[in-house]
Amino acid sequence: MNKIRPSGGYRDLRSFQTTTLIYDATYWFCERFIDPHSRMRDQMVQAARSGRQNIAEGSRASATSSQTELRLVNVARASLEELLLDYEDFLRHRHLRQWTPDSPEAQAVRQVGRLPTDHPANPSDLTDTQRQALYAKWLEPENPAIRANALICLIHLANDLLDQQIAALEARFIEDGGYREPLASARLIERKRQNPISADPLPARIPPCPTCGKPMVLRTAHKGKKAGAQFWGCSGYPDCKGLMNA
Repeated sequence: MNKIRPSGGYRDLRSFQTTTLIYDATYWFCERFIDPHSRMRDQMVQAARSGRQNIAEGSRASATSSQTELRLVNVARASLEELLLDYEDFLRHRHLRQWTPDSPEAQAVRQVGRLPTDHPANPSDLTDTQRQALYAKWLEPENPAIRANALICLIHLANDLLDQQIAALEARFIEDGGYREPLASARLIERKRQNPISADPLPARIPPCPTCGKPMVLRTAHKGKKAGAQFWGCSGYPDCKGLMNA
């Protein structure tokens, strides 16, 4: 049976790939440079792990709850912000230089993540091990300042990706109305199939999409001049954006 809404696929997300790199590099950084009895060590590793795991959990939750997915991705974003402050504190407390955003070192790290998608070394097309090797010159040296600064650059990259992901999820929730609306539409369609002569008038009035022919879903506008008004939207959204007045 096909799912009403797709879920998963998080391993192909650039945000997940980047946070995996951050989590692994943070684990090794703390193992090498942070006192094993320090509370900061546990906090940094857990913040890095939370950034990664909540993206995966949110992706799986998207099948049944847009709100849960959005909440978990926001948790991932907040965890990375916490980790960013930890690396900045590490440098400041040890009087080590933090790279400025326009420094040659920071630009070199950021440039790796900006390779064109068709470039043979584009990070999104590599395995985790290959991706680590691509950043090895910054994430594996004995100088902790280089590692911390490189990780700060990667955290900024991951935060930018998550900000874009959150904005897209918010827009989809506003337009699509979450999981319950297409679920209700599918239920009505199945009731009509099982009992086509039912006296229930509701299934009979579900119109087909004028664009693709799929059943429409009754939705409510959440913004604009028609906020609060109902309209018919295609159940195949976002692949089809057919609309009708209710």
